[in-house]
Amino acid sequence: MMTDELKIRAFEHVGIRVCDAQRSMSFYKILGFTQVLMLPEHNACEMENSEGQRINLIFSGDEPLLHGHNVLLDADTKFPGITHIAYVIDSMSAFLSFCKLRDIKVTEGPIRIGERRVACFIRDPDGTVLEFNELEK
Repeated sequence: MMTDELKIRAFEHVGIRVCDAQRSMSFYKILGFTQVLMLPEHNACEMENSEGQRINLIFSGDEPLLHGHNVLLDADTKFPGITHIAYVIDSMSAFLSFCKLRDIKVTEGPIRIGERRVACFIRDPDGTVLEFNELEK
């Protein structure tokens, strides 16, 4: 039966513009992503973690004036756009230990958001905000 309703089944990947390819690839490797495919014709690479989550790092970012400044979150003018990527984790305490052992700064949290999740936030080397959620069962 034909329908004109759109059914989105999953995310295929998230594209993240970065300034320094090696620095960003190293950071995301710490988070468990490994390089799957270099895409030189697009000045990018695709990375995937063991759970099948994919990101594309796009190597065309201009170095920000202030290291780690995120124009979508840190500027007084609130431009439209994607402000962060949210991941699901098994354990917030394990995530906090993971960050501490690797000297990854937690920029906010853990905080309860709504009735079903506890969240923590970090930033990648270019200031992209990454949210990690422990969901209540």
